Amino acid sequence: MNRIQQSPFIFLWMLFIAHAAFSQNEKLEWTVTERKDKKQIDILWGDKLLTSYCYYDSTRKPILFPVRTVSGITVTRGFPIKPLPGETADHPHHMGLWLNYEYVNGFDFWNNSTAVPLKERAKYGTIHHDKVISSKATSKEAELVVRENWIIPDGTTLLKEQTQFIFHKDEAQFIIDRITTLTAQAKEVSFKDTKDGFIAIRVARELEMPIKGRRELVDHNGNVTKGEDDGEIATGLYLNSEGLTGDAAWGARARWCTLAGKKEGQDISISIIDHPKNIGYPTYWHARGYGLFAANPLGQEIFSQGKLKLNFLLPANQSVTFRFRIVIISGKKSTAQETNLLADEFAKAF
Repeated sequence: MNRIQQSPFIFLWMLFIAHAAFSQNEKLEWTVTERKDKKQIDILWGDKLLTSYCYYDSTRKPILFPVRTVSGITVTRGFPIKPLPGETADHPHHMGLWLNYEYVNGFDFWNNSTAVPLKERAKYGTIHHDKVISSKATSKEAELVVRENWIIPDGTTLLKEQTQFIFHKDEAQFIIDRITTLTAQAKEVSFKDTKDGFIAIRVARELEMPIKGRRELVDHNGNVTKGEDDGEIATGLYLNSEGLTGDAAWGARARWCTLAGKKEGQDISISIIDHPKNIGYPTYWHARGYGLFAANPLGQEIFSQGKLKLNFLLPANQSVTFRFRIVIISGKKSTAQETNLLADEFAKAF
């Protein structure tokens, strides 16, 4: 058969390949799948689980867990939900990606976990998932809107929360926009100035900053033991919008902060971006080297060495909205210029 006779077959084969590629692209859409039996809602891009909205009883608050890069690398610590060997095992209330606060009308929502002794539980508040208001997914983005209640031990609801999550990606970037509105109920709600808050993520050990000394680690049987952190596993380093790095990022004000390191051979960065409409903008950063990465716009006294103080009061039946963007990048190092552009875009979008 000569080349002229072959050409129709070549043409048909090329059409088949093109159709197959188009079909593959068609499948790369966002999906939002609720699994009520598991108390979680899965967020997938194509067939990849990027995160789940989890409202387990044991977490004492809804969280996003796990959080993964577009390439499938988990950036959140597994402990205490799904412990992995070699992970740190401190602060059992640090789980996934979450939003809460330590002192709300005197009740501690931040430190609540199943590790709290029974005799102490009257001091702690719990955030209960109430309902899914809406969810939708397209080839461009996924959206989940949920309602939650901030409840104290006597059953009183202090705050009703409505949170809109918008999930989207741009090449190697997985972007989560979180818009949370808190509404005080029958009584005024006081957020006492404190360091433990507000939006936070607890990262995998590889993304912690190297810390000398003995740490509590999880072994292969799930038991907590003492181990050395020799710095060969932890690779993280903070950088904020003001150019401060490492431990200097803690307690500083900045419009964004990034934690960058390596895991599974890939460069990974996690950025949290504040919004100009938020109270306390630019936020203070409660960014710890041991793996807690938090932005706290409501805590000012400790971060400013006593120069400022903010005891935020929310009158009964009034609302306040907080907006944050979380960007997870894999396979390359994020730059300050790129993060500034994402922050500018976020400021205009909401």
